[in-house]
Amino acid sequence: NPFVQCVVIQKDEKPINPCDPSPCGPNSECIQRNGAGSCKCIQDYQGNPYEGCRPECVLSSECPTHKACIRNKCKDPCPGVCGLNAQCIPVNHIPTCICIDGYVGDPFVSCREPPKIQEEPKNPCQPSPCGPNSKCRIVNDIAVCSCVDEYIGSPPNCRPECTVNSECPQNKACHKFKCANPCAGTCGVNARCEVINHNPICSCPLNMTGDPFIRCTPIPKADPEIPRPPVNPCYPSPCGSFAECRVIGETPTCSCLPNYFGSPPNCRPECVVNTDCPSDKSCIAEKCRNPCEGSCGWNAECRVQNHIPICHCRTGYTGDPFTQCTEIPIIHEPIVNTPCDPSPCGSNADCNDGICTCKRNYFGDPYSGCRPECTMNTDCSPQKTCINNRCVDPCPGTCGENARCDVSNHIPSCSCPPGYYGDAFVLCKKEEQVQKDPCGFCGQNAVCRISQNGQPVCTCLPGMIGSPPSCRPECLSSGDCPLQQACLNQKCVDPCPGTCGSNAKCQVINHNPICSCAAGFTGDPFTRCYEEIIERDPPPKLNPCHPSPCGPNAECKVVSET
Repeated sequence: NPFVQCVVIQKDEKPINPCDPSPCGPNSECIQRNGAGSCKCIQDYQGNPYEGCRPECVLSSECPTHKACIRNKCKDPCPGVCGLNAQCIPVNHIPTCICIDGYVGDPFVSCREPPKIQEEPKNPCQPSPCGPNSKCRIVNDIAVCSCVDEYIGSPPNCRPECTVNSECPQNKACHKFKCANPCAGTCGVNARCEVINHNPICSCPLNMTGDPFIRCTPIPKADPEIPRPPVNPCYPSPCGSFAECRVIGETPTCSCLPNYFGSPPNCRPECVVNTDCPSDKSCIAEKCRNPCEGSCGWNAECRVQNHIPICHCRTGYTGDPFTQCTEIPIIHEPIVNTPCDPSPCGSNADCNDGICTCKRNYFGDPYSGCRPECTMNTDCSPQKTCINNRCVDPCPGTCGENARCDVSNHIPSCSCPPGYYGDAFVLCKKEEQVQKDPCGFCGQNAVCRISQNGQPVCTCLPGMIGSPPSCRPECLSSGDCPLQQACLNQKCVDPCPGTCGSNAKCQVINHNPICSCAAGFTGDPFTRCYEEIIERDPPPKLNPCHPSPCGPNAECKVVSET
C-alpha cells in the first residue's frame, strides 16, 4: 500500500541459462552444456555466429556466373531444364538450352534429327569430265572417256593429228587437221609442185612460162625487140599459211598476219586446242578465253577445271546447272513466340507475357533479381526482428498474461508492469493489499522486534546486506552482478571455474560463461580442445559489445576485453 508501506517484491531465483538471453547473433543457435553456452550457425548458414550468420546466397549475382541462387544455395541451374538431345549452358546465372550438333527443334522440349532429303541419282557424264574432243559413256555407273573419231591422244587431252604445219613432215601440210600433200590440185596445167617447208611451191618447168597456178606454156623463141614482163617475187607467195608477203627492193619479205604468232612460214594463231591455253582458259575462236561465260544456267556457279567449264548449283539451290537451278524449299517449323521462355526475369521474379514482377514479399528490380525484405535482423529497424524473411514485431505470443513487452535491438524483453508481480513469461499477478502491520515496513530479509518503548525495530537477517526495508542478498539474479560475474547461491561469483574443457578459454558475456577453443586449437570446448595440425589464420577477435548486452538507452564499452 503506497499510503502505508511499500515492500520489495520477492523474486524467485531461477537457474542460470547461458542461452537466455542468447549471446548469439541472428541465424545462429546457442548450445548449453553444464551451465555454459556456445554459439554455432544454423544448418546451411555461415559466418561468425556471435555476430550473425548468413545464407550462402540470396541473389544469383552472389554466385559464380555458371551457377544460380536456388533456395539460398549456389547450384547448377541446368538439371531438368532442357529437353531431349539438348545441352544446357549457364550464361550469367540463367540456363540456356541449345540442340546438340546435327539436331533441330525446340531445345526446351525435344531436339530431333532433321528429315533426310532423298537425292536424285547423278549422271556421272553430266557435266562431262572428259574434256574437249572426247565422248563420255556410262559403264557400271562410272564415266568412261574416249577420244572422238579421227582424234588422237587420251582424254582430257584428245587432239587432232595436226593443227599447224609444223606438226607434219616437211613435205606435208596440215589440212583439215590431217597431214596431207599440199600439192594436190594446187598448181596449174603443165606446172610442177614442190613442197618446201610444208608449203606447195608452184613453178613452170624449164622452157615454159606462164602462171604456174593456172597454166604453163612453152617459151616462144626470144625476140630481141620484145621486152620481158617484170617478175613479182611474191607471186606465188613463199611465206606460207597465215602470212603476208611484201616486195621490198625486188625481194619478198614475209610477216605473220595480225593476231597470229610465230615467224613465216610457221605463223600460227594464239591457240588451236585447249592445251595451248592455261588450265583455267579454253581455246575459243583461236583465242584463250574464259569458257564459263554463257555456259551455266540461272542461279548456277561455274568453275574451270582443266580447260572445261563445270557448272553446279549455288548453295541452297537444286536442278540442272546448265539450264536453271531452283531454291530448295526449307521446311520451317512453326515458331511459338513465348516471351517468357526463356525467362528474361531475374531470380525470385515471375514472368507474365514478357513482363517481370517480383514475387510476393520480395522487392527490387525483377529483371536483375528480387530480394526478400530481410535475411538477418540488422536489415530491419531495431524494434523489429527478421522472421521468415520479413521484418515483424517479435512481441506477439512472447510474454505471459498481463506482462509488458519491449523490443530493444531486435530482441523482445518481457516484464511485469507496476502493481504486478510474477514470471513475465508466464503470468503477472496483481499485488494484494495487506493489512497494516507495525512490523510490516521492515521488508523482506529482515526481522522485527518491539523495543521497550513499544516501537518496532528492524534489522537485516544474517548474510543480507543493506538496511530495512531494503535488506537483500548480494544478488537474486545475475542481473544484480557485474557483467563478468553470475549469481550463484545469491553470491556474485565468476561462473567460469570448472565449466570449460582443457585448452579451452572461458569468456563471460552478459553474466554467462561462453566456452571456445583458444587460438590455434580446435575441438569441443566443453570437453577438450587440441592443437590444430593445419596452420590457419587466428580467428577474428570477438567484440564483447557486439551484439550489445546493455539494453535500451545504454552504451557498451570494452574494458580489458570485457
